[in-house]
Amino acid sequence: MTTKTTFNSWVTCPKPNPQAKLRLFCLPYAGGSAIIFRTWPNDLPPTIEVCPIELPGRGRKMNLPPYTEMQPLVSEIAQNIIPYLDKPFAIFGHSMGGLVSFELARLLRSDYNLTPLHLFISARNAPQITPAKRPIYNLPDAEFWQEIRNFNGTPDDVIENEEIIQLFLPILRADFTVLDTYNYTHQPPFDFPISVFGGLQDQEFTDYELEAWKEHTIAFFNLHKFEGNHFFIKESQNVLLKSISQQLQ
Repeated sequence: MTTKTTFNSWVTCPKPNPQAKLRLFCLPYAGGSAIIFRTWPNDLPPTIEVCPIELPGRGRKMNLPPYTEMQPLVSEIAQNIIPYLDKPFAIFGHSMGGLVSFELARLLRSDYNLTPLHLFISARNAPQITPAKRPIYNLPDAEFWQEIRNFNGTPDDVIENEEIIQLFLPILRADFTVLDTYNYTHQPPFDFPISVFGGLQDQEFTDYELEAWKEHTIAFFNLHKFEGNHFFIKESQNVLLKSISQQLQ
């Protein structure tokens, strides 16, 4: 398999660690960038190299148009992480990133005959469960932005800054287009473990919607709930990473 010899704008490693035994690829929530995972290496053992994925439209890929369809996005991610799959790996995704992680794992299995050691899904309903909420990607700007505010993950200084809003709106709308136009198709379950994380105060998804991920593996499955709302990965980062670390040891 090829080795990493050139700069790759898709894979960011805040703390490069060639001696690590495995890589943990991390996919952000809608509108999020790789930077939300920048401190994760500080709370994980040195055996794990944290490799956040930077999606187009944000971070150092700010000038590239964001994707609006799941399969082209996942296909592009797969092509760019192949050079990094020369050692065991796991995948973590939060909210939108959870669904992208699931489809990425499917594509790596079908097209490359590669599978992760573990799939970590955070704050995302199982894909076979039809969402109770209406699609929001095609709402007028004002209504769309209000729906985004309802997730309780947008800082006040962003909510009240019109320039920042105008910068973020196209990225968020593209991300929600990926989510709201996604079509689930049945495939055989995975043969590696799936762990699902949820926030105790998250109103977005029920335990049923989280536990339904169990259908997608014939291996070990577990569900962990942490203190916090939809963005509990910020409030409960330490205990979340402790759980990930224990399951990867």
